[in-house]
Amino acid sequence: MIDLVFRDALVVDGTGAAPVRGDVAVDAGRIVGVGPHLGVEAARTIDAGGLALMPGIIDSHTHFDAQITWDPTLSPSPALGVTTAVIGNCGFTIAPCRPADREITMRNLTQVEGMSIDALRAGIDWGFETFGEYMAQLRARGSVANVAAYVGHSSVRTYVMGDDAARREASAAEIARMQAIVRDAMNHGAVGFASSTSPAHNGEGGLPMPSRLASDAEMAALVGAMGEGGGGVYMLTKGAHTKMAFLESLAAATGRPVMVAALLHNSVAPRAVFDDLDAIAAANARGHRLLGQVSCCALTMDFTLASPYPVEGLASWKPALGKSGAALKAVLADRTFRDGVRAELKTATTFRLFNGEWDKVHVVETARPALARHEQLSIAAIAAAEGRDPLDAMLDIALADDLKTVFTAQLLNSEEDAVGRMLNHPHSIVSLSDAGAHLTFFNDAGFGLHLLGHWSRDRGAMSLAEAVRRLTSHPARVLGLIDRGTIAAGQAADLLLFDPKTVGRGPKRRVHDLPAGAARLTTDSLGVEGVWVNGVQVADAKGLVADAPRAGRILTEFADKT
Repeated sequence: MIDLVFRDALVVDGTGAAPVRGDVAVDAGRIVGVGPHLGVEAARTIDAGGLALMPGIIDSHTHFDAQITWDPTLSPSPALGVTTAVIGNCGFTIAPCRPADREITMRNLTQVEGMSIDALRAGIDWGFETFGEYMAQLRARGSVANVAAYVGHSSVRTYVMGDDAARREASAAEIARMQAIVRDAMNHGAVGFASSTSPAHNGEGGLPMPSRLASDAEMAALVGAMGEGGGGVYMLTKGAHTKMAFLESLAAATGRPVMVAALLHNSVAPRAVFDDLDAIAAANARGHRLLGQVSCCALTMDFTLASPYPVEGLASWKPALGKSGAALKAVLADRTFRDGVRAELKTATTFRLFNGEWDKVHVVETARPALARHEQLSIAAIAAAEGRDPLDAMLDIALADDLKTVFTAQLLNSEEDAVGRMLNHPHSIVSLSDAGAHLTFFNDAGFGLHLLGHWSRDRGAMSLAEAVRRLTSHPARVLGLIDRGTIAAGQAADLLLFDPKTVGRGPKRRVHDLPAGAARLTTDSLGVEGVWVNGVQVADAKGLVADAPRAGRILTEFADKT
């Protein structure tokens, strides 16, 4: 007798093949049979009744590095169908980390990833220093979902250079020490090496995240160290100054894939993202593997002017970076500062988060009752009614509200025809959930359910089979995940059972369940009936099951070695 059999499911196997009705048998954490009317007995039988059964979603862009040390459930992702999460993206990791650098590491995460410093201080279990020790801690603790981890550039740089990591280029000797750390991390099971050159990525006090100070020579040396053993993926969140030709040269030199983030559509510069995708396609035609991480979600963020992540990438915003209280208010009130921001927003750019689209910025909530009349109105509408400049209107509302006003902004990916083209591009990878980060700004952990419901079912942008492939076997192949991403005999039994008629993600909501009572945004699934990781059920229609089993594995062996 085997452990589990699904009867009469609409099997969407992850390969892109048309769905078929049939049974799927599971034993000892693996799929042991797929076909019509399997004649097997099982300890548990699930009558799917035509519900769809697919491989679990592989989320290739998460930031659970800190959260996993106190929350092995990786909430909310497993309840949203994610059975494998890749952590360490953008190079914003917590390992390696010397004890002396823990505080600056946490403060950097507070700034760049919108995490609560109180939650990080109360929650992170610092039972490690090296990347290998971090991975050993994760294995010992266990996880509800499978986890693969990048070794992160900013952490490696800080480990070698200390406070100088965010202030200068590295010496040849320092680069050599960083190479040794990257090699060691790869030997301990890193899925690859992640970095960022994005100007939106600033750390404590407004200083650039350390990886942004790296020269091209440093980047090439570290990517080379990653690929020496014949494996690894280089993941980069790219600034506009980092050219695709340079990234192609790294792919050519190492033979390893380069994953480029974050390719999001900007309605102010609508061709820019397609220029990047065209360059990626051209590189692949020359035999050099590049992929663009694209999102199926409109990038919408909640923020306050005390922590205004959407605008912190503006060069004109630098005088406000790292300031708080009265000092920050003085900058925001300054006419010269405001004129500088206005001037920059009028300039064309290939990519930035905020582009002065004031009709897409709304007041969500004010602290002072006298300002409540602005709630749910756009900044454009408020400014027009008052005959004022929109930037002045937003900043003055925030200042009058002691910087407690909550705004929301639809920043990028708002034109769905363009996003549909990006999702179907042959060299894009559907990603960018950012799960585990920006917890007070937005929550796209349900991106996979959104692709299945909104893009496949509602808009018909792709077939159900193709949407499932994009979420499963495609990222598994790119990342070299072994025995995951398809429903076939011998594969790991990572499975998602759902109703194609209702699948989707629910509305965001704010909860206070982080360490120290810190708040975060979360969302619930729609149409999900069950999630299994390595054959063990971890979620049902109500969310995570009680005392969700730590059925996940810390993945350290990958295919595609040469």
